[in-house]
Amino acid sequence: MSSSPTAPSSTTSSSSSSRSSTVALVACGALAQPAAEIVARRGWPVAVHPLPPLLHNQPQLIAGEVRALALSLAATYDEVAVAYADCGTYGALDEVCTELGLRRLPGLHCYDLFAGESRLASFLDDQPGTYLLTDFLVRSFRRTVVRELGLDRHPELRDDYFRHYTRVIWLAQETGDAELRAQAEDAAATIGLPLTVVDTGHGHLEAALEELLAAG
Repeated sequence: MSSSPTAPSSTTSSSSSSRSSTVALVACGALAQPAAEIVARRGWPVAVHPLPPLLHNQPQLIAGEVRALALSLAATYDEVAVAYADCGTYGALDEVCTELGLRRLPGLHCYDLFAGESRLASFLDDQPGTYLLTDFLVRSFRRTVVRELGLDRHPELRDDYFRHYTRVIWLAQETGDAELRAQAEDAAATIGLPLTVVDTGHGHLEAALEELLAAG
């Protein structure tokens, strides 16, 4: 991994004794937990710094939040990397990465990092009306979907939101978790769609993280 600065020199003027030799990983809140587990298991010198997962409901804010956190972390870490896909920023995140000399994970969104881009594309080509869940979204469904969309207060809005969807695919990293499976079934039932479970594990995410961190 490179020890070159990842931000303008004015943000990295701290003495070497105050800097960390580890890499700071600015992580999407929806990826932070599995990323941290992979980092710990692999023994990588990486510190995961998550941003709020609800930024996905306002993707126009993601690039600015990543920029602010990356600049802050660059003062105390030798390197900063970004554990986000584009995630609906339409290139704005790439502009920040170019400005600050950062690398990010590949793909258009987090789902690519679990299923793989070609596999995910096949699901959407087969049924464009596919609603996707990850383990994080299953666990947080009541908060990140039901509450954020106001369905807890106005359940009649469900059909307006989901009328063009035809199925739910759960990109499952932990298929052996019975409680998580029940939560996924409940999430699909809440929006009135059949559930398909696709076992993805963490393989694609781990490979993407390894490539991201090795590229330095």
